[in-house]
Amino acid sequence: MTNSVPSPRVQTEEGMPARVTVFEVGPRDGLQAETDIIPTPVKAELCRRLYAAGSRDLEVTSFVPPAWIPQLADAAEVVAAVDVPDAARAVALVPNLKGLQRALDAGIREVSVVVSATESFAKANLNNTRAGAIDRAVEVIQAATADGIPVRGYVSMAFGDPWEGEVDTQAVVQAATALHEAGSRTVALGDTIGVATPGLTGRVVQETLAAGIPVSDLALHLHDTYGQSLANVHAALRLGVAEFDASVGGLGRCPYAKGATGNLATEDLVWMLHGLGIETGLDLGALAATTLWLSRIRGIPAPSNVARALAAAGASELTQEAASA
Repeated sequence: MTNSVPSPRVQTEEGMPARVTVFEVGPRDGLQAETDIIPTPVKAELCRRLYAAGSRDLEVTSFVPPAWIPQLADAAEVVAAVDVPDAARAVALVPNLKGLQRALDAGIREVSVVVSATESFAKANLNNTRAGAIDRAVEVIQAATADGIPVRGYVSMAFGDPWEGEVDTQAVVQAATALHEAGSRTVALGDTIGVATPGLTGRVVQETLAAGIPVSDLALHLHDTYGQSLANVHAALRLGVAEFDASVGGLGRCPYAKGATGNLATEDLVWMLHGLGIETGLDLGALAATTLWLSRIRGIPAPSNVARALAAAGASELTQEAASA
């Protein structure tokens, strides 16, 4: 990209991390609830473009039963089609021991698991009780780590639930602690329906840290339903959190909450982080071009603010890159 494509003006703040890990979930969480089935070659190309944009922390797919999520029925084919760069991660979500074995057979060497802070979401999304989902995840973590496979854990509905409303923070802490004590390398607290605000984000993070989970092992997985994701990131940065999930173009949504929109857009997050002088290793222009490329293929507007703004400001360059195969 040339200098004609805008970049954020930098103003640092004291107490912020020098570098942040942006954990890219677009190919998995971003696509899994979309109704148009994305062809396998397009998914593989999406992963390649994200790696080329500097991503080294990428969740590429999920090895769940195809009947659960038809969109990701081609998990093994996607993994086989993508060459992972040196020092980069290719992570796959697995629901149970059978999913773990499928992932390992496909060549995956890092997995993620998900639990719920609420009973309602555990029943609706995980087909289990809250305690049962935690037990199943712990079983996967122990089996994976015994084979030297790192595990990343998600706690869904950590800030609000569409059926139960307010979520008991101690339930969040209990679930996060169970994952961490079982051996999960990172625990990501999920604002699954995008209802968190900065004050709530700070309280949940602080109580989780007080329970003994190191800040280096904590991440946030945020959705942007009410436009609060970047404010919540900023609140967490002030507490030392240095890993955030994001989805290129803001892909994704929660099918269990009316009006719940996609994940925090990777481009929007990176624009803010770079504006704070925080390193990410990511190329904003390449991310925006990836969003525009996928939007063109799917025939939908580019959903992220930064992608739209960069396209308008550097239209010829971004359009050319987005159109390239």
